[in-house]
Amino acid sequence: MSKESTCPDVDVFISNYILVDPDVFQLWVDGYSSSDAVNVLNQRGVAAQMEATLDLLTSDVLDHFRTYSLLERLLHNPTKLSEQLAFQIDPQTRQFLIEKYYEFDDAVIRELLGKKLSSRHRKDLDEVADKTEVLLKSCRRQFDNIKRVFKAVEEMSGSIVQNIRTHFLLPEELARRYGAVVFLGCMRFETGKRKLQYLTFSDFHHCAQSIMVQWTYGESNPDYNETELDREFLLELRDVRILIDKDKEHKHLVCARLRPQLLERTLAELDTNFRSYSRALVSLACNMHRTRELRLLFIELVERCLEPWRLANWSLADLRNFLATYTQCALEMDVLREAEVKKAWERYMNVITVCALRMYHT
Repeated sequence: MSKESTCPDVDVFISNYILVDPDVFQLWVDGYSSSDAVNVLNQRGVAAQMEATLDLLTSDVLDHFRTYSLLERLLHNPTKLSEQLAFQIDPQTRQFLIEKYYEFDDAVIRELLGKKLSSRHRKDLDEVADKTEVLLKSCRRQFDNIKRVFKAVEEMSGSIVQNIRTHFLLPEELARRYGAVVFLGCMRFETGKRKLQYLTFSDFHHCAQSIMVQWTYGESNPDYNETELDREFLLELRDVRILIDKDKEHKHLVCARLRPQLLERTLAELDTNFRSYSRALVSLACNMHRTRELRLLFIELVERCLEPWRLANWSLADLRNFLATYTQCALEMDVLREAEVKKAWERYMNVITVCALRMYHT
């Protein structure tokens, strides 16, 4: 008589860490189709190196692409990537996936600056793809990532960069690049005018970083928010208008100090046009408290300052020397008596100097 053996029901789950091929993932991120990715890899000699047939390479790439497509939804919310159970991903691979997925092309983002991140503009990305020579699928990924990050942090208080790092787990430098896009978008700076087309994303990033550091509330301030400028500072700038009335004294100090540093023709040109240069810089400062004027900061700086200096054939060194001396001489004049006004003038000119030198493409 045989005894019937009984076994308890057991659920078995077998899983391995997913394997991510960096080259294949990069091609997927760059917007290649699986067939185009196979062609690229084959041209690089990957099949020969692996001693594999083209069919085997095609099958391998397809498997990778399917996995990445499943992962994409999780990459939209990177903090959830470590919590999910569907895929086993080691920490190093997880960080690699996040960083690569959120990388962007400067040329693409430059085309998106100043535009509403709407579905209508998303439909027009084929024009961006043609202009930048970046695949349309990649342009869409970058558009969606920018929009996702923007919506997540635009209303948060505190540091934009830190908020991005916390919610999207991006490295410092990449978070700073996204932070510049968010800041420029929140402030609604004009960046799309024809006269600004020569400026790259890197130029705007550089300027935005300076503005965020110098013109927003300090971290110690309870109102600290990098998406808002220090309102009291902007109002203080109205008092520097007195420099227009004292431009003769200001010009004398500046020209005397620059005489050993400038060519004679440059010095003579400065002596002739100092009033118009100074009036442009001071007027820009006095109107910063008006929202519309603030949004036009870059175009005003180009039209009223950089273009005249270019026409006068100033070198970058000439401009650097002038701005430093112009700023310091004003601080030494009796007309800027109040400490708060002096501080506001210095904060203002620090940023204008950084922006002007960066934007002065000779």
